[in-house]
Amino acid sequence: MKTCKQRSYSDRIRWRIRGLWLLLVLMLVYMVVIGELGLGDSRIMDRLAQITSRLLFFGGIGWVVWRLLRNKRLLEDRQLLRQEQLRERDEGSRYLHDKSGGIVWDALFVCLWFLTMTASMIHMPVFHAFFGVLCLAVALKAGVWLFYRHCAAGSPG
Repeated sequence: MKTCKQRSYSDRIRWRIRGLWLLLVLMLVYMVVIGELGLGDSRIMDRLAQITSRLLFFGGIGWVVWRLLRNKRLLEDRQLLRQEQLRERDEGSRYLHDKSGGIVWDALFVCLWFLTMTASMIHMPVFHAFFGVLCLAVALKAGVWLFYRHCAAGSPG
């Protein structure tokens, strides 16, 4: 029995756009709070922490803006919308995503991303621990994804 209301694909894209706008606003608020608290002092941070915090934050903002523009473009072009809907419904892609961690890994990645970025501005030993765990999680995700992609490609239809 399904407990959630089925929405059209266009409505789901609109909700994604709203969520991405909210995420962008939260990231900008985070940046202001970090600046007001005086965190991110280059006298405390080592070089790896400086590079990582900038890469994670500005890379995250770039990713959010890219996804916003891409989703808005999908709503404007019905052909692209249908192609994206078919791609998302593709059983092979869903299988790879689920087998390589699925939504749990996605949530864990976001949490590790935030914790690593914040720790890089506060405490170097904690940053190095979180950075190691983040790198390990990404390596495991990539390895499992490649393994199952290879298995799915080699299996008979």
